[in-house]
Amino acid sequence: MTDPFSTPRVHEESRPEEHSETAEEEQNEPAVKTCPECSGRIVHDEAQAETHCQDCGRVLESDQIDRGPEWRAFDSREKKNKSRVGAPQTQQLHDRGLSTVIDWRDEDAYGRSLSSRQREKMQRLRKWDERFRTKNDRERNLKHALGEINRMASALGCPDPIRETTSVLYRRALENDMIRGRSIEGMATAALYAGSRLENAPRTLDEVAAVSRVDKLEIERAYRYLADELELEMAPTHPEAYIARFASQLGCPDETERRSRELTQAAVEAGVHSGRNPVGIAAAALYAAAKLTNQDVIQPELAEIASVSEVTIRNRYPEILEAADEVSSG
Repeated sequence: MTDPFSTPRVHEESRPEEHSETAEEEQNEPAVKTCPECSGRIVHDEAQAETHCQDCGRVLESDQIDRGPEWRAFDSREKKNKSRVGAPQTQQLHDRGLSTVIDWRDEDAYGRSLSSRQREKMQRLRKWDERFRTKNDRERNLKHALGEINRMASALGCPDPIRETTSVLYRRALENDMIRGRSIEGMATAALYAGSRLENAPRTLDEVAAVSRVDKLEIERAYRYLADELELEMAPTHPEAYIARFASQLGCPDETERRSRELTQAAVEAGVHSGRNPVGIAAAALYAAAKLTNQDVIQPELAEIASVSEVTIRNRYPEILEAADEVSSG
């Protein structure tokens, strides 16, 4: 018989932490349990960044990315204390992304609207937070310039490496006191033009001037001053650096782009590019390649994309075809 006064046995349920730890361990395990060659045990070698079979040595994955932290933790408490969140540092922000940002929406964490008193409080906090983020004229200058750089880079479709390089160039100019007596927009535009050339993804002066708040002449002066003072080693721009972007905007197939690169290399070997605008050489090579591959590319559209005249394309592309014939026959 069952004792009515005895305490009923309660089955212990597994805690949520155990379920989460087990699920995390199962997720971290490799998808392949056994070796497909010998059905041996699969092990992961963190030192070599590879997954291999312990029995036959067959490598299943190599060059794996270590997504863990760079510090060491020996227990759960130490691991929790050393955990970090947030985006990495960037040169595109004047404070390198280390300061706080108060959201402009007057909502709490659950998406509910704040009361009028709380909204006034958050508005005051935003105002003082903005003031503390830029403490002096130097930081306000840098904040304005980096904002202009991001605006122009977004309009030109520049990737992050160009933006980072441009931000570093402007920071160096500001540290060397080169901005005094010159416009912030002009120096920021010159830094963007120089940064795109340093990253081998050049933009033409006309393209940069089209999205800038200053004229082309001021950009040229600021660029020469920036390159001289910072001693930037600027190699002459190769015409091939423009072909991929022009071909992408025209929607040309890979065959046309490959043929235009061959024509550009032949023109450089023959010296056709000497003393000529590299943008015009690239546009003419792309037009000649389109003719050879039976692609419908019209000169006015290509001239507008490359920011050159139709006369330049008409005069250059016969010379490029002739140079390609001489290189192939020689």
